[in-house]
Amino acid sequence: MATENNKMMTRCGFVTLLGAPNAGKSTITNDFAGSKVSIVSPKAQTTRTTIKGIGIFENTQIIFQDTPGIFKPKRRLDRSMVASAWGGAKDGDILVLVVDAKRGFDPETKAIIEELNKQTRPTVLVLNKIDTVAKNKLLPLAAEINEAGKFVETFMISATTRENIDELYKYLADNLPESPWYYPEEQMSDMPLKLLAAEVVREKLFLMLQQEIPYALTVEPELWQRRDDNSVRAEMTIYVEREGQKKIIIGQGGQMIKKIGEKARRELEEMLECRIHLFLYVKVRENWGDDPARYSDWGLNYNA
Repeated sequence: MATENNKMMTRCGFVTLLGAPNAGKSTITNDFAGSKVSIVSPKAQTTRTTIKGIGIFENTQIIFQDTPGIFKPKRRLDRSMVASAWGGAKDGDILVLVVDAKRGFDPETKAIIEELNKQTRPTVLVLNKIDTVAKNKLLPLAAEINEAGKFVETFMISATTRENIDELYKYLADNLPESPWYYPEEQMSDMPLKLLAAEVVREKLFLMLQQEIPYALTVEPELWQRRDDNSVRAEMTIYVEREGQKKIIIGQGGQMIKKIGEKARRELEEMLECRIHLFLYVKVRENWGDDPARYSDWGLNYNA
């Protein structure tokens, strides 16, 4: 492995992952970083802003930019999320279009390719979730998508089972520019810990609540305080749009919010290797999606 103290040529650069919601971009990012830096759930539109996952492959530091899924926006937050994705494309040395092989060449992917064809950066096609479809369908799907887009290379992977994923990493590592590494070798993300913790809480909300509730909420870190014994006191506020949603999150006798807090706390303690004192509060703010303050911490453009 390359270090600053030897003369091995090093490479470094940004790889922007683009695709429709739930294509598997966050799973790839977490796999490469070696730890959870981007939350994952079966529900679409889980990722709300561009998140960096940093890792080393041979002598190359790759900075993956996990972007929100690109879809037809209906509200202000949607527009900001899609703008964040295309903003990440501008920063990428290599762009990677991630396609859910099971969903195939759907209208969302077609619309993304139309926009990608206007880009000048090299673009790689990744068919993900190949473990979920018949093998004889993959080559025709890859050919159809390649005909519509301008791709320098195609990979067929399963980010979940890691099938063929190292071949993707090697290609990216070999084709990023020669450069010193931008980040310390052990760094896995540039996201502040308090925001990462808020994302972990939001992931548990996605996983444990009814279909529509997660899209009506946001989680904001109010306090992240390191204590003398190296433990952390973390206070998070969950904002929802209606009183009924608040009741669902709290649950009967406070059981739901307790379960969510326990799952988030255990995961954070494992990730950060320290004791976490996690306190969750739920507040109703009808138009939180139109509040500029909800956007600034996450690097989203309120006026997108």
